[in-house]
Amino acid sequence: MISSTKSLEDILKKMGIEKLNPMQKEAFEVIKEEKEVILLSPTGSGKTLAFLLPIIAQLDSESTELQALILSPSRELALQIETVLREMGTGYKSNAVYGGRAMGKDKIDIKHTPSILVGTPGRVADHLRRNSFDTRSLKFLVLDEFDKSLEIGFETDMHEILDACPWVEKKILTSATQRMRVPQFVGLKGPKKLNYLMDENSALEMKLVLSEDKDKLERLVELLSHIGNHPGIVFCNFRESIERVSDYLTERGIEHGTFSGGMEQQDREQSLIKFRNSSQQLLIATDLAARGIDIPELNFIIHYHLPVKEHEFTHRNGRTARMNATGTAYILKWKGEDLPEFIGNLEEIEVSKKALPKPSEWRTVYITAGRRDKISKGDIAGFMIKQGKLEKDDLGLIEIKPEGTYVAVKADKVKSLIAATNNTRIKKTKVRVRLD
Repeated sequence: MISSTKSLEDILKKMGIEKLNPMQKEAFEVIKEEKEVILLSPTGSGKTLAFLLPIIAQLDSESTELQALILSPSRELALQIETVLREMGTGYKSNAVYGGRAMGKDKIDIKHTPSILVGTPGRVADHLRRNSFDTRSLKFLVLDEFDKSLEIGFETDMHEILDACPWVEKKILTSATQRMRVPQFVGLKGPKKLNYLMDENSALEMKLVLSEDKDKLERLVELLSHIGNHPGIVFCNFRESIERVSDYLTERGIEHGTFSGGMEQQDREQSLIKFRNSSQQLLIATDLAARGIDIPELNFIIHYHLPVKEHEFTHRNGRTARMNATGTAYILKWKGEDLPEFIGNLEEIEVSKKALPKPSEWRTVYITAGRRDKISKGDIAGFMIKQGKLEKDDLGLIEIKPEGTYVAVKADKVKSLIAATNNTRIKKTKVRVRLD
């Protein structure tokens, strides 16, 4: 439990955080005191930690029942929240349930009731129908990015879940937009609202790039060459377009990942892992990547397709220039297109022809040992350095999943690393090591 300032400091130290930001500080105090809270804060501002810390502080360490339920609009966000909970190291059991995952795995995970359950509304509602867990001890209900859940069709499931949780003592709703409607079924009476969206995208630059050709692919390549080697997202309106753009960039030797709702869950997770650890600096994505996924600060985003709605434009732009950092949103427009009114008038910029972006110096290696093997990041790092003969600077981000681990490794070290470590042991676990 977070029973003192010292234990709170221990959690932050474990996570490598020196201090809470102003939004997190206020949220910590308000959520402890108020029964209903609406937290509005930009993407990347630390909302997850802002609501988790006060919840953890108020959990009953003696209880063996479910105490907190957190609903998120996407699988990626559910996994992100669960990862944060594990990194906090509080000792409270937590699990994530979501569509696209075998129901049998869910049942195994929640057979021993977690203190905190994270999930997408559809999967949580399904479990409630199956009586997989009891809601009578539930104290906290969090609707994270609740407007997004409503937008993508989870309203019926959310209504069903709220009806099944009449004993909830505190309700916390979060969003990254001013444009929100709280449905009546949520049952809010007098919520305390914390609004940190006032300075949203204050450091964002917007630049217009014109294409003579209606097919903007060649102009996109020129723009990426102009930008150079920096992390960014190219947003498309359709899943089918992503494949076409991806094929075109591949033909020209531009490394990238893809991300859309049409991909298998494992493929989506791998794309985000490679993007986070810099194995790939470019992501071609639908608006699914505009909110609710854990990715690093970006230098730029490109609107390859013009957004149809204003809130789509806002959320895409919110992926860069976050938390007082600078960033650029490029609007790629065919000369025959009309800009939506919400974009406004922008001056066209010249795109200088430069060399194509270089391949990343990092590659992603997969190790067949994970959390279920009681493996830690320290174990992985020690294994790679001692057994794999790597220097510390040759290792990048380490992400441990239940059944395996992804590690960023300098590209020129991968071959010798695999030769030295494949079919050896980490602790007592024999592992396979491969390029992912």
